Amino acid sequence: MAHPLQAPIHLFDYLAREETAPLRHEYVAGQVYAMTGGTMRHNRIAFNVARVLADRLDGTPCQVFINDVKLHVQAADSVYYPDVFVVCDAGVAAGERVAHDAVLVVEVLSDSTAATDRREKLAAYRKLPGLRAYWIISQDEQRVEVYGRDAIGHQPPMAYAAGEALPAVDWLGGGPIALQALYAGTDLV
Repeated sequence: MAHPLQAPIHLFDYLAREETAPLRHEYVAGQVYAMTGGTMRHNRIAFNVARVLADRLDGTPCQVFINDVKLHVQAADSVYYPDVFVVCDAGVAAGERVAHDAVLVVEVLSDSTAATDRREKLAAYRKLPGLRAYWIISQDEQRVEVYGRDAIGHQPPMAYAAGEALPAVDWLGGGPIALQALYAGTDLV
C-alpha cells in the first residue's frame, strides 16, 4: 500500500469525504490511501468472478458487490474496496454504500497491491465474523489462492492453477468453478 495521503483522520470523517471524492481511497487505522486503477485484464477477471458468483447465487439472499461498494472491517479499523465480495444478509439496503460483513471477499492481484492483499488485507478480512473464504486471484497466470474458514477455524490455504477448478462448497451453490471461467475473455485462456 502507498504512503498515507494526510495526517490520521476519524472513520466518520473518511466516510463523509469519500462520498464526494473524485477518486477512491481506502482507510486503515486512521490513514487514507489513494487507490490506483487496474488493467483491462484485472477488470475482466473481476467482472468474470462477479458474473459467475451472481449466477450461482441468483434466488438466494446473497448479493454480489463489485469495486464501488466499500467493506468496513470494524475489528481491523479498516474500510476497503474489494474487487468483488458477497454479502448474505437480507437486510442490506439498496442505498447503502458500506457493507459491514461478507461471506466471500475476492481481490485480483496487481503488482502494486500484491503484498497488501496477501498480508494486510488477509489479516483484516479474516476478522470479518461471517467470512467463509478469501480468494486472491492472479492477473498474470491462471492461479487462485483460497483462504477458507469453517466452523472450527481457518483452513490451510489452497492454490489452484490452470486446468483446475475451485471445489464446490455448499454455501456457494452449484458445482466446482473452472478457473478458465474466471479468465474468460483474457489472453490467459
